[in-house]
Amino acid sequence: MKIGIISDTHGLLRPEVTKALEGCEAILHGGDITGPEIIEKLESIAPVYVVRGNGDRDWAEHIPLFLDFELAGLRVYMTHRKKDLPDDLSEYDLVVFGHSHKYEESRHGKTLLLNPGSCGSRRFHQAITMVIAGIADGHIETTRIDIPQKTVGALSKSGSADLKKQIETVIKETQKNRGPEAIADRYGFDKALTEQIARLYLTHPGVTADGIMTKMGY
Repeated sequence: MKIGIISDTHGLLRPEVTKALEGCEAILHGGDITGPEIIEKLESIAPVYVVRGNGDRDWAEHIPLFLDFELAGLRVYMTHRKKDLPDDLSEYDLVVFGHSHKYEESRHGKTLLLNPGSCGSRRFHQAITMVIAGIADGHIETTRIDIPQKTVGALSKSGSADLKKQIETVIKETQKNRGPEAIADRYGFDKALTEQIARLYLTHPGVTADGIMTKMGY
């Protein structure tokens, strides 16, 4: 059985991630989803097991903080923050968590503890990572996937405007309660990236244009 293990998308589902998830029979998401549309897109690929992160607000109240289930003969436990894991994990084969944005993998007896890192918006120049795993005969084998960093680009369709200035424009227009689609139409920006910037601004109070660039991986 092929499964994808991701976390901390923070409202951004990269095309490299969806491509890597193709052919998976299940997807495990370690929280900080930041929007129902992310789950909807993942569910179009495979069944999704997801826990709520500390950044998931009112829309995610129905999503559990903890999951305990069986998958392909393995006992699996999931939560967002490592500090919230049970003291005794010996009965589990796979334990998935997130939150730190840092890849972590260790074995304790039969138990594999795994933080796939963040494959969403980048922060602090950390690597963008996820995991593709195979389960067979009661064993799990993991492959770390590193998503290459994007080079600096422009939101403008013409590609001629400065990226930071365009982010500042999106912030200013968002403060005026204009929606991403209206902003994109008004200035000729790419709609998907305009929506990403607006979401990052709204979900990270006080963030600056430089901060948004960092979170986007620039």
